[in-house]
Amino acid sequence: MADYIKQALEDAANTLNTFLTNPQNINVIKEATDEIVRAFNNEGKVYSCGNGGSMCDAMHFAEELTGRYRKDRRALGATAICEPGHITCVANDFGYDHIFSKYIEGHGRKGDVLVAISTSGNSGNVIKAVEMAKSKGMKVLGLLGKDGGKLKDMVDYPLIVDCPITDRIQEVHIKCIHILIEGIERQIFPEHYA
Repeated sequence: MADYIKQALEDAANTLNTFLTNPQNINVIKEATDEIVRAFNNEGKVYSCGNGGSMCDAMHFAEELTGRYRKDRRALGATAICEPGHITCVANDFGYDHIFSKYIEGHGRKGDVLVAISTSGNSGNVIKAVEMAKSKGMKVLGLLGKDGGKLKDMVDYPLIVDCPITDRIQEVHIKCIHILIEGIERQIFPEHYA
């Protein structure tokens, strides 16, 4: 019975190792971190979105920036698109595919960054959010899975977890989120990492 536990941990380790051994992933994390720091240094904001577990990851990313990660410091302007009133209004009036893009339409500005999370790379509402962000001159980091789907060619910084299993993809996504936040803090608040 316990065999599945060991197998799950081995699968998680293998997925992470595959991601780690692709040097492009390290470069993309560094470039995306620099882009987000640029946005914050120029009084820009970072928005994040995703569905289901990816929405939880989007929320986790934002709250670590507005609250704290490892040390107390000033809040950074990050928002996860998850407000129920907005989502239900837009879903009702325009359709579910527009729940993120309408928010970006109203709030996003040139120089801001969107973190678009989709384990398939094909989520319709995330695709529309990316299209809206690009039309406004925003940069986009994609946390994607499988083969990256349609989003891999739409985003500026594609981070693709090459795995067919959603939960394994999400496990690497949360590691990427934590590394991004640490990188942001290291640049903006270097005194915490001296």
